Amino acid sequence: NPVTAIHYSLPEKCHVALSIYSVSGKVVALLVDTEQLAGSHRIEWNGKDTQGKQASSGVYFYRLTAGKKTISKKMVLLR
Repeated sequence: NPVTAIHYSLPEKCHVALSIYSVSGKVVALLVDTEQLAGSHRIEWNGKDTQGKQASSGVYFYRLTAGKKTISKKMVLLR
């Protein structure tokens, strides 16, 4: 099964939220929603949605919010 790893580093301890979105803007999965310590982190998305069903192949976006900063990146899920 395809797995996507998302790597990020935090300069200080802060609340982190990491969600996967479809191109239509619908939340597909919530991977992280907790406070994390400073340092490097790695989260894997197994291609499943919030209901545990396999997401279809296509383009997705992840949004990472750490403290007051937010980044978004595009990714492709291939089956």
